Amino acid sequence: MRISRILRSVGAVALGIGLLSKATGVWADAPSSPGAVPGWTEFLDGVRDLPDRILAKLPPEQRDDPQVRQEVGRLALSAVTAAGIDALASDPDHPAFVPQLNNYLTVGQPNADTNYRSAKIAPGGVYRLRGVRGSMNQVRVAEAGPPKSGGEGRTQPRPVHDINALHTDEQGRFDVILSPTRPEGYTGDWWQSDPATNMLLVRMVGSDWEHKKEPSLSIERVDRPAPRPRPNADKLEAALRGIPASAGFIAPLLVDRPGKLRAEGYVNKLKAVDLTQLGGLAGQFYFEGAYALKKDEALLIETAVPAKCTYHSLILTNDIYETTDWYNNQSSLNGGQSSIDSDGTLRVVVSGKDPGVPNWLDTAGYDTGVIQGRWMECSSQPIPTVRKVALSELPKLLPKGTPHITPEQRDAQIRARRATLQQRPLW
Repeated sequence: MRISRILRSVGAVALGIGLLSKATGVWADAPSSPGAVPGWTEFLDGVRDLPDRILAKLPPEQRDDPQVRQEVGRLALSAVTAAGIDALASDPDHPAFVPQLNNYLTVGQPNADTNYRSAKIAPGGVYRLRGVRGSMNQVRVAEAGPPKSGGEGRTQPRPVHDINALHTDEQGRFDVILSPTRPEGYTGDWWQSDPATNMLLVRMVGSDWEHKKEPSLSIERVDRPAPRPRPNADKLEAALRGIPASAGFIAPLLVDRPGKLRAEGYVNKLKAVDLTQLGGLAGQFYFEGAYALKKDEALLIETAVPAKCTYHSLILTNDIYETTDWYNNQSSLNGGQSSIDSDGTLRVVVSGKDPGVPNWLDTAGYDTGVIQGRWMECSSQPIPTVRKVALSELPKLLPKGTPHITPEQRDAQIRARRATLQQRPLW
């Protein structure tokens, strides 16, 4: 018995060594050529200097900051990861909606209330989208593709479709065809696509994180056979080689936006901005400005709230335009999460230290960054006023009767926020 146990132990060790050798590539017959997988070396070379390209767009004081350099590394990794997911899933003949932006894929400054998914499609293809509609404030499917020239050098927007406007059955199920022309004899819901569209971006926006439900959503190409053959080597190589260009475009795109706002004088004040050319949702009114605060300071944001409004929110970003971690901090507030005072004014406090008020935006350790707000389908689009004040002065500036949030209540609030967000689907 003892000898058999020893032999089994020796066998297990040998197996472990064999697996380790396999994992590390230490095999006598392993290929030694660095180009054994065409495109792999080019992929690595293409992303190697991505953090340097991001840093090059920042001012010297940020480039020299060790903290910022590591955050740039995170942003670069986020961009490569998003591009990698896209490369793995991109098959216009057999598409699927996959995550594009979220709390961990932070390129493009995602909105905290939005679930983003994307799918690659073939220009001119015929696609069927179906699922259960859910109950989100907005569910929009935006088309994307090569820029379309318009008058005066502007690019023309592509179509945006509304899932909430589709017909549903008793179970809330929808079924719609997307194509450049309506299929012959088809009488159901139909969206006309731009013949050059090669990607769909879905935005699912909800103010009530706990009760609003995202739609279930599938996509299939119906003018091609259903089975998917083995992807050939050329397509796999092209997808691999495409990652550096995709990541290299999106990662540095917006990192200098906070610096530009400061250069324009929009520090601790807000201005209207048009983000439609940068992928912003058409019909949504945006405003933003940089902030700069000391430890004992706060910003008091005040605005009237439109009489009619489908959705509104305020979010914070850091100084390279990543949305501040909203899973683990109250760094975003929407219309369902914020309270309006009896005089009809929405008052929000921005600070690094908890002021003990319900409408607090936590800078989460970032002394500088950006405040961004949006009004969607609202009867007016006011730009809020901003005042920098001492934290000690806040009680005098807020209406009497403003509720006080204790540290224990805030801790419970953040834990509930995080649990709710983690229970929402990312995929």
